[in-house]
Amino acid sequence: MSKIADGNYTTVIYTLIKEKQYNDVIEIINNMSDNNRNTRPGLSLLAYCYYYTDDFQNASTIYEQLAALWPQEVDYKLQHAQSLYSAGRYEDALRAANGITASGYENKVRKLTAAIRYGMEDIAGARSLLETNSGLNDDPDTDINYGCLLYKACDIIDRGIREHPELGIGMTTEGIEVRSVGNTLTLHESALVEAFNLKAAIQFEKNDIDSAREAMTDMPPRWEEELDSVTLHNQALCSMDMSPTQGFHKLQFLMQQSTYPQETLQNLLILYCKHGYHDLASDVISTYSPVKDKYLSNYIREFVDAVIAQQTSPDEAYRKLDNMANKLADSLRKATRSVQESREARDDKRAKSALLDYENTLEKFIPVTMAQAKIYWDLENYAQAETIFYKSVEFCNENDTWRLHVAHVLFMQEKFKEAIAFYEPIVKKNYNNILSVSAIVLANLCVSHIMTAQNEEAEELMRKIEKEEERLYYQEPEKKVFHLCIVNLVIGTLYCSKGNYEFGISRVIKSLEPYNKKLGMDTWFYAKRCMLSLIENMTKHIIVMRDSFYNECLVFLNQCEFHGKEVATMPEEEESTGKKELNNVTCEARLLKSLILRQLEY
Repeated sequence: MSKIADGNYTTVIYTLIKEKQYNDVIEIINNMSDNNRNTRPGLSLLAYCYYYTDDFQNASTIYEQLAALWPQEVDYKLQHAQSLYSAGRYEDALRAANGITASGYENKVRKLTAAIRYGMEDIAGARSLLETNSGLNDDPDTDINYGCLLYKACDIIDRGIREHPELGIGMTTEGIEVRSVGNTLTLHESALVEAFNLKAAIQFEKNDIDSAREAMTDMPPRWEEELDSVTLHNQALCSMDMSPTQGFHKLQFLMQQSTYPQETLQNLLILYCKHGYHDLASDVISTYSPVKDKYLSNYIREFVDAVIAQQTSPDEAYRKLDNMANKLADSLRKATRSVQESREARDDKRAKSALLDYENTLEKFIPVTMAQAKIYWDLENYAQAETIFYKSVEFCNENDTWRLHVAHVLFMQEKFKEAIAFYEPIVKKNYNNILSVSAIVLANLCVSHIMTAQNEEAEELMRKIEKEEERLYYQEPEKKVFHLCIVNLVIGTLYCSKGNYEFGISRVIKSLEPYNKKLGMDTWFYAKRCMLSLIENMTKHIIVMRDSFYNECLVFLNQCEFHGKEVATMPEEEESTGKKELNNVTCEARLLKSLILRQLEY
């Protein structure tokens, strides 16, 4: 390189850095006299260029020197730890990162420490740091961080399958009965438990409950008393939609232990409120009052308090929720202004941060709005519930959860044309995977089409559902799906309520075919309601039907009697007759059949 004239060093060096000629800059600085090289600007530029030429070893050495000479500059300490991490010196990097205690650097240090833990294959530690990093919500790399963790978890699982076949990975999911492998040293060293828990947590966060549940059952089998607290907690969450009683028992057990995952209290309270066990939620708040401030955010405490109050004082509950909604609405407006100002100033970083802040606040705002509307939903005041939803339209118009609940409120008011406008985009968005859409959404959309004389659209949707169910039966013969069943039940119930029993009952009968797959506690509950309504109107001589129709009803009940011996009609915890053998579909089908025959004077 040609000699640089005195006074031109700064211009030349920064021009080379701008052109990313880092090696030329390193040569220039190293050829300087010690007096010039060992200045703060000289060392800082040298370390910077070493780092961007991937010479992390030299970069860490220079940054360590800078941190020692200028200890008040915390950035040098952080860059020293970052260079050690990039050099693969994880233990040294961890010590350097733990030595940074300056205010304002907590989130950066946690993020770096999570990366170091990830490099050390401590995936549980890395995940814990990411979850407790409050500043990570403003970090656009969050999804990448979790993606890396998921990749690492899958890598550990694949290695475990190859190296430890004796641990029975995936056998429980395949339905193979295996003995517990116990909490052995091999299991501990393989990190498989942590990997499966991480994979389940990430899938659960993405709302892919089936994949999360599969990850938990793929885990090496252990007896329930051998499970660690994190596994038990995750099992409880993954089982809530299928077996809420078991899920609650596991969470309650964890709360009685001396240590438990910090999310346990929050999840137990939210799930109690979701399932309507408000008294139990209130008891938990009272019992664990000393630790609620430690484990619950202000938002969760206020929200749970308001939901619990709904049972005794709806007006007070609404007031509390309204106060929360107003505060959150103000925050959303401030975030909106911040996004607009940042975009006008072309400050992309600030705009991203403001947008993430808006989205996080919106996630809190929507449940509050839902809880407000539910107060009037429970009172069957659907018009007022609709008013509450439209008050939040400026923030929630593009949110699928909000749109779905607006559709339900419109449907209950028989505003079918308006309901279609909200249901249809949700269905079309998932049309190629239509069974991922809630069955009640599909049912309500079909009914709305029928009630607005759009029968062809309803039939096309039902054909699509039937085709998808047939494809799924072919791929997974043992899997039960109830989408078409529920659609037919809802349509049948609607027609029966309008007095058209012939068509309504025919839909109900079709909904339970084939009986061995569709006849269950819930489906029978709605089917028998239609039959009881028919029998009631026969008794009052309000309706008279064709003999062939009554024969169809009797054939249907005969099929229910045959297939319903093992199908209970109420949950075990609700049985009060003392005669468990009578609480099944077979007995109830016989009773309904006898009532019809009596009306026909047989």
